[in-house]
Amino acid sequence: MKSAKLYETHVYCKNLEKSIEFYQSLDLDLAYVLNERRVAFFWLGEPGTKEQMLGVWEVPEEQFFKKHFAFALSLEQLHELPQYLESKGIELRPAFGLDASEPVVHAWMPAACYYFEDPDGNSLEYLAVLEGAPQPELGVIHLSKWKQLQNA
Repeated sequence: MKSAKLYETHVYCKNLEKSIEFYQSLDLDLAYVLNERRVAFFWLGEPGTKEQMLGVWEVPEEQFFKKHFAFALSLEQLHELPQYLESKGIELRPAFGLDASEPVVHAWMPAACYYFEDPDGNSLEYLAVLEGAPQPELGVIHLSKWKQLQNA
């Protein structure tokens, strides 16, 4: 089933209403809320396509643990991300020992990324796959360094 795509992923939260507000601030479409089960489902991607879903489950403190997932977008969109998140009061966070002044590049992929957290500390990432051959020996570097090395 090599052609299979990831359809949905799930994260835990401590306060469902607070999480619904947060994920809606990222422009995710609220699809359905099951209050009796304390879960909300969001559609990702283009409206009406129903190709990807995020489930957010409220759990008691003792059952909570943090997770990580990434949203894919274009490099152009990634460049707009700092202002977009700032307008929503969301701070980018440093990653892999590098500050968030610009995207970091995972050279083994290669992909440029920004990281931030939801209200419960789940690690979220916006990622743009880059052109060019993987260079895993470079580790994780800032995008400006990646571009400099590509043009060398």
